[in-house]
Amino acid sequence: MIIDSIDFFYGSMPEVTLEADGSQDALLVRVATDDGSVGWGECEASPLVSIAAFVAPRSHGVCQPVSASVIGQRIDGVADIERLTRLVGRNSMDLLQAAHTWSGIEIALWDLLGRRLGEPVWRLLGYERSHPKVPYASMLMGDSPQLTLERAREARARGFLAVKVGWGGYGTGTAREDADHVAAAREGVGPDGVLLVDAGQIWVDDLEAAAARLAALQAADALWLEEPFVPYAFGAHARLAELAGSVGIAGGEGAHNPHMAINLIELGGVRFIQVDAARIGGIGPARQVADVALASGVTYVNHTFTSHLALSASLQPFAGLATHRICEYPAEPKQLALDLSRQHIALDANGEIAAPDAPGLGIDVDPAGLSPYLRDVEILVDGRTLFASPSLPGEPARARLAATTARPATTTAPASGPATPSVLDPSRALQ
Repeated sequence: MIIDSIDFFYGSMPEVTLEADGSQDALLVRVATDDGSVGWGECEASPLVSIAAFVAPRSHGVCQPVSASVIGQRIDGVADIERLTRLVGRNSMDLLQAAHTWSGIEIALWDLLGRRLGEPVWRLLGYERSHPKVPYASMLMGDSPQLTLERAREARARGFLAVKVGWGGYGTGTAREDADHVAAAREGVGPDGVLLVDAGQIWVDDLEAAAARLAALQAADALWLEEPFVPYAFGAHARLAELAGSVGIAGGEGAHNPHMAINLIELGGVRFIQVDAARIGGIGPARQVADVALASGVTYVNHTFTSHLALSASLQPFAGLATHRICEYPAEPKQLALDLSRQHIALDANGEIAAPDAPGLGIDVDPAGLSPYLRDVEILVDGRTLFASPSLPGEPARARLAATTARPATTTAPASGPATPSVLDPSRALQ
């Protein structure tokens, strides 16, 4: 098969706010080959910048657009995806957005191969089965401790055994104010629920500020403190891990290549490594980190906060790891993230989920659902169109530059789980 075309679809909510919610827009990628095979992926980054990285004029030999390494290439198996990963890494070495752009394309290639071969992606990765995971309801902290309590309590009522709260004002005020939110979250989660807290890199590399929050986290029996620092502050992570006691340090979502995540394992002392397949370079690089985590005694966790297409992609790299159980689940996504796909990965009666047992990613993009959110984009240089928004099936044709994006010619919210879920022992099931 030859990669014939790669199309980007930029969707957005009518209003994008300043809240740290990545489901407010989306950049979907459709890859098609000369035999009619199609796969879909999603980039987790600024959509317009990611599109630009695909079509930008070359600056020099190792600062080429991602398209230069992909259009017209052969894709017959997993080895070809790995080959293209290396090619993009070399040819777009100095194009810093390339990893995010390539992530969505790489995911779409896995989806395409899986659909063509009739196999789920996790089986193409070598796993024999997709083991169930315990999803944590990933949500923002409330504006007050009472709101944080109510949100955590509501998530438990929906069947989630684990709840993560964070961002919002956490880390911007005093340690006492943060402690009140953590205590409220524990009350909302209940004594048998798993509590996780996300600092969102708020302290950069300030060890003292992060350490001041540990006592409250320990008292609340929090399983982890996520992203206390920027992802490349390896020394600060390691020192905090030494002080954290029962609280694990988690991080890795900011890694845009496997080496950054592996350094957090080997140098940063994290107990939980969180990888976003739509940022790190795709499913293959994420699997590479999962292998290192498994060998190092570190728990691999997916990161995702957007659609169920992205959720499925994020589950594939560790779907076959039976003992790596906890996974992120966007509990309050914007409507765009729900409408863009026909299927949703819902909690079962045990409060668990699993990567779909269906060809490819097992998630179909819904053109009718995505269409109302689409943004029209045109990128021109010296009057020449480098990119114009493509058409979805059933839409009126839109102008596009075939030579740039194509090879030249020769649900509703996920269903709730049980009202009274079974007790989960984090020390047994999640670590």
